[in-house]
Amino acid sequence: MIWDVIKALTLGAVEGFTEFLPVSSTGHLLLVGHFLGFESKGKTFEVLVQLGAILAIVIVYFRKILQIVVGLPNDPAARRFVLGVLAAFLPAAIIGAFAHSFIKEVLFNPYIVCVTLVVGGFVLLAVDRMKFEFKHSDVMDFSLPMCLKIGFCQCLAMVPGVSRSGATIVGAMFMGADKRAAAEFSFWLAMPTMAGAFAYDLFKNYKLLEVSDVVTISIGFVAAFFAALIVVRGFLAFVSKRGFTLFAYWRIVIGSLGFIGLLLTA
Repeated sequence: MIWDVIKALTLGAVEGFTEFLPVSSTGHLLLVGHFLGFESKGKTFEVLVQLGAILAIVIVYFRKILQIVVGLPNDPAARRFVLGVLAAFLPAAIIGAFAHSFIKEVLFNPYIVCVTLVVGGFVLLAVDRMKFEFKHSDVMDFSLPMCLKIGFCQCLAMVPGVSRSGATIVGAMFMGADKRAAAEFSFWLAMPTMAGAFAYDLFKNYKLLEVSDVVTISIGFVAAFFAALIVVRGFLAFVSKRGFTLFAYWRIVIGSLGFIGLLLTA
């Protein structure tokens, strides 16, 4: 029982620390869970524990969320922004619903994770060296077509190891957003995307869950919440000043070590 609690705390912390970084939280959860010998029914823990990270970002952005909600009746910019976030969420909602079983049964594979972590690391290194023409420094100015395109970029992260935040940030930058605005929009898009994934996975798998599973998920939720709080508060400033190089090397090192570990324990 104590060992199960330690596993849940560890995995929850991993989820919270990596969810909003361009390193793939799901990929890290699958790798760490594999080497800890952790196996959740239907891979539900890896999805449901994200609720802790969702709550953390809602708390951090609560004042802004409230401001937008209050302004919806009279503020065209607020309405456009909400529609933009929903438009960006739509591709993942549709594709995720149709491909849910394939993603969980086929793509949730530690070998796939290692490959995508390394490849994604080299992509981030390349992106960090590119010269972009930034046209947007405020997420409230993103157009609906731009938001929809970012949403399609997010769908790449259905392959574990790609990174939802990484795909959306890089996609937004290619469309003219500066690093800070791209990262902030990734935060906003995370709220409906992760909440939707949580609700859909719970609906599909709630019959599989037992009391012990609920306890494990709850422990992971708490750990993810506090870990995500730490990351969300500092990530925007870090990316604006330092870029993605640290995260790129992180991905390459973790992916390479994970692959070596898989080969040694096969």
